[in-house]
Amino acid sequence: MSVGDDKKAKGWLGSEQRRLLIQEYGIFLAFLILVAVLSVSNEFFLTAGNISNVLLQTSINGVLAIGMTFVILTRGIDLSVGSVVALAGIVSASFVTSSATAGISGAPYPVALGIGIGLLVGIACGAVSGLIVSRFSVPAFVATLGMLSAARGLTLIYGGGRPVPALTPAFRWIGTGDVFGIPAPVIILAIVFAVSWWILNRTRFGRYIYAVGGNPHAARTSGINITRIQFVVYVISGGLAGFAGMLLSARTGSALPQAGIAYELDAIAAVVIGGTSLSGGVGRVTGTLIGALIIGVMNNGLDLMGIQSYYQQVLKGALIVGAVMLDQKRNYGA
Repeated sequence: MSVGDDKKAKGWLGSEQRRLLIQEYGIFLAFLILVAVLSVSNEFFLTAGNISNVLLQTSINGVLAIGMTFVILTRGIDLSVGSVVALAGIVSASFVTSSATAGISGAPYPVALGIGIGLLVGIACGAVSGLIVSRFSVPAFVATLGMLSAARGLTLIYGGGRPVPALTPAFRWIGTGDVFGIPAPVIILAIVFAVSWWILNRTRFGRYIYAVGGNPHAARTSGINITRIQFVVYVISGGLAGFAGMLLSARTGSALPQAGIAYELDAIAAVVIGGTSLSGGVGRVTGTLIGALIIGVMNNGLDLMGIQSYYQQVLKGALIVGAVMLDQKRNYGA
């Protein structure tokens, strides 16, 4: 090999290494740049109160997006999470309200029961979607679109189209309380993230999820029960959506039948922006968390600058499309 060829090879390796570094850490760099720009643009952005507000706003979408990550990693999608948020929120709230006109009875039940019921509602919705997708081979888009409509209808039927107010202080704590100054929803998000990271990176089940998303035919040949994996990821997504619904109700002090509208779009956006491929098999829950933070920081920063929410939707849409284009280029060279 000549000296010139050797320099070209070194240059190519350098370029490839830079590409891999950008692919690996680009989302973190984008987040830091966004924070730096907003910090310069508005003096109130980096205040302790505003940072706490950003984390609170991100916590609900973060929990939803982590559940969505499990589904998308298997080449699926869950459009029902926004409706499940409303259904689980209003059902659980009906057990922990002190309002005799809104509750199941004149007195509230223990908060643990309300939380357990809300989780069961979310898990049940996820199980139905997972069963339809895994057992009957119905496209995930169709199955979860049906659940989106059904769960929203059940929410209106169960609550009679009315909100459930006057939630007990013990239940509200999960949305408004704190531990040593750290908001409870932020702690819950951190726990959900840590458990999900461990599942995806340190367990056989996590490896199977990546295998099913990467090449389902090869996974089946290897003896992986694809049906079970697909079913369980929708159960996880539904359960976390149910928990997010309770967080939202606890934070606002009442459960609203119209809660969670379009929340599935923010969850999908966080997952895609975080680098998880819609083609399945590629992605990290860490990227999803950063994606949720990017959306939360962007919304907060634009609010501080007085930019209308309509423009925020346009920017969010552009971010989603841009992230998908980068994913296509990375995977297919298109």
